[in-house]
Formats: sequence, C-alpha cells, structure tokens
Amino acid sequence: MIVVTGATGNVGRPLVAALAAAGAQVTAVSRSKPAEWPSGIAHRRADLAEPEGLRPVLDGADALFLFPQGPADALVDVAKAGGVRRIVLLSSQGAGTRPGAYAHFAGFERAVRNSGLAWTVLRPGGFATNTLAWQESIRVNWTAAAPFGDVALPFVDPADVAEVAAKVLLGDGHAGRVYELTGPAPLTPRERAHAIGEALGVAVRFLDQSPADARAEMAAQVPGPIADATLAVLGDPLPAERRVSPDVERILGRPARSFAEWAARSAAAFE
Repeated sequence: MIVVTGATGNVGRPLVAALAAAGAQVTAVSRSKPAEWPSGIAHRRADLAEPEGLRPVLDGADALFLFPQGPADALVDVAKAGGVRRIVLLSSQGAGTRPGAYAHFAGFERAVRNSGLAWTVLRPGGFATNTLAWQESIRVNWTAAAPFGDVALPFVDPADVAEVAAKVLLGDGHAGRVYELTGPAPLTPRERAHAIGEALGVAVRFLDQSPADARAEMAAQVPGPIADATLAVLGDPLPAERRVSPDVERILGRPARSFAEWAARSAAAFE
C-alpha cells in the first residue's frame, strides 16, 4: 500500500489519480476530504502536525509520499513504526540552493536521509500554479502584477511533479536519488502573463510590481523570512535556479510540459 499525504494539493491529487490508474493500492491523506473525491480511492483524515494520528493510517504501508508539513523527525519515526520501507519526499529546490533560508525543507531532507529507509527526494522549482495568484486581477480587469517582470525562471507543472512521483513510487532504481524538477524553458512573469492571455484569447496586461508591495502581499500569507527568500529567488536567482533540469524528461521519457500547456489546461480558472 502507498500512502499519499497532502493528497488534495496541486501535486497530491494528480499523484493519487496516477497511482490508482496504475492499479496501486492507495490511501490518500489530508486534513479534510473535499466534496468531490474520486470513487474507489480510500481517504483518511489526518493532520501532519500531529504525527501520532497517522499511526493507524501508516500501519501496514509499504511506501509513503511525504508532504513537508509538521515535525519531520516524528513523522519519519511513525512511518518506520508502521512498516514503511520507502519514502518519497516532496521538498523544494531551495533546500539545495539556499538551505539556510529553506531550513524547513532541508530539515525534512535530513530526516529522511537519516531514516535508514530507502528514500528519494523531489526538488521542484517554482510551480506553474503560483500564477493562480493572478486569478482575481485577470478576471476583473485582465491584468497581472508581479515583481521582477523580466527575470526568467523554469517554472514546473505540478502534474509533471506528480507523474515523476508516481514513477518513483512504482519503480526501482530511485533510492538515494535527488531529482531537480523544472519546466522545459525559463519564462519571465511578463511572458507567463502573455501565455495566460493566449490561452484565454484576450490580452492580459502585465504590471510591474515593486518588491516592497510584493513582500507585503507574501508576508500576509507566509513568514517574513520565507517571503524574503522567495523574493531573492524571483529577483536574483542563482545559476542553479535558472537552470533547466533534465530530470523530468529522464524519468518520464518525454519533455516537461510547457507553461503554455499548463495555461491552456487551466484557462477556466482565470475566466
């Protein structure tokens, strides 16, 4: 049995679907079950902030897809006690490029590396779904605002991350590996706004946002240090953060999905 935590998220939901389609026995875990949920897939409510509540869920599980939330060491201990032999961790590119700023992810990586279990770490860069922050402004006045409008990064489609995770969970030869997951080409925020407009068949106007305004918006939702680290990546990315990784294509046997493909598939979210 494979347990998928964070099962209702951008990666977890398509991962559960991919594993079920492959015939795997899957238990999906999240704090709440959405009103619409695929039939035939077991769902259990649990909060990763309270690892003891996962014991009955993990009992008898062979593999765990671990969403990085809650106390890392305690979650790994509960997984080991339940008989889990393999952990696939959803981490972040920042754990490798900026471990001080992304200490939370680095701590999860350290916990799974020291677990004594077979482990694989997935390090995606920025998600294409981050641009859903533009939903309201695009719906209301066909505009999208972001800082550093001409700095390009290779945002990854979460569906690709999910597909890679499914391959890793179902296949062999991935133990002890760290995979960097990016899109196929760097794009600027201005170019991403244009791609969404193309998908909608309208002109989406891009507005340059000041870093201070962007930080204020971020800090309302995430801790200040995370907002600062995110702005550092967006505004002054390291060479490793600009790089297009070959890992998605290497594992899936096809190129990573483009941002334009994601925008076409997600256009209804902006209407």
